[in-house]
Amino acid sequence: MSAGAGATHPKVAMLGAGRMGQAILAGLLRGGWPVERITAAEAHAPTADAVRDRLGISVVATIDAAVAGADLVVVAVKPHDVTAALEAASPALAPGATVVSIAAGLSTATLAAHLPAGTPVVRVMPNTPALVGEGMAALSPAPGCPPASVALAARVLEAVGQVREVPERLQDAVTAVSGSGPAYVFAVAEAMIDGGVLLGLPRPLAHDLTVQTLVGAATMLRDSGEHPAVLREQVTSPGGTTAAALHALDRAAMRAAFAEAMTACRDRSVELGAT
Repeated sequence: MSAGAGATHPKVAMLGAGRMGQAILAGLLRGGWPVERITAAEAHAPTADAVRDRLGISVVATIDAAVAGADLVVVAVKPHDVTAALEAASPALAPGATVVSIAAGLSTATLAAHLPAGTPVVRVMPNTPALVGEGMAALSPAPGCPPASVALAARVLEAVGQVREVPERLQDAVTAVSGSGPAYVFAVAEAMIDGGVLLGLPRPLAHDLTVQTLVGAATMLRDSGEHPAVLREQVTSPGGTTAAALHALDRAAMRAAFAEAMTACRDRSVELGAT
């Protein structure tokens, strides 16, 4: 059966059952995807056993066994293992099966070079909040990829959060914003907690104050529709405490530091794609 050919739940094969692979698998199950329509390939036996026990899906040791009959194959191995995974999958791919890669830096052209000619290919940059159903994934179809394949890839990714389609030339920038973005937020949270401790707060209290503040602020930003600058101004009284804090951040060149960090992230993504 080709991708999007009318089945209510096309068969999905996950190559690699690490954290991101497991997040997508769990999201599919939460969304009502039948267990029998999902297979994972995981060579590490303890991980395979854990996934099998926790999710109840079929977990096999070899890639060819996982992809046989699959409508969508998600490649969730480390970037340096992707080529080998694609070459192992190729002989067993069903005609018309869509291949989705979540490996950083690898272009659709690189992926297609290791697959049978004409295989629909979609490149995706997800992020770790997929683990709690709040992921952000950007997908880029290869030239000529059928709309049905793009729709199927989006449907699977929507099981763990939001999805946006972007031109592939923007994928390295996406990596710098949302792919690696959760780490920036965690670093900010860590700094705020440590700052609270420095000011005399017990660490558990500093933790709770920081976490809920971040959750609340992110929810306001998402749900209000307001520009971040407007929301920031609403908290900032002239000559007040917040104004003093923001002035200190400006002196520390916070915006420049973020821009430099994200540029470094983008450049590293480009390097990964060139290796």
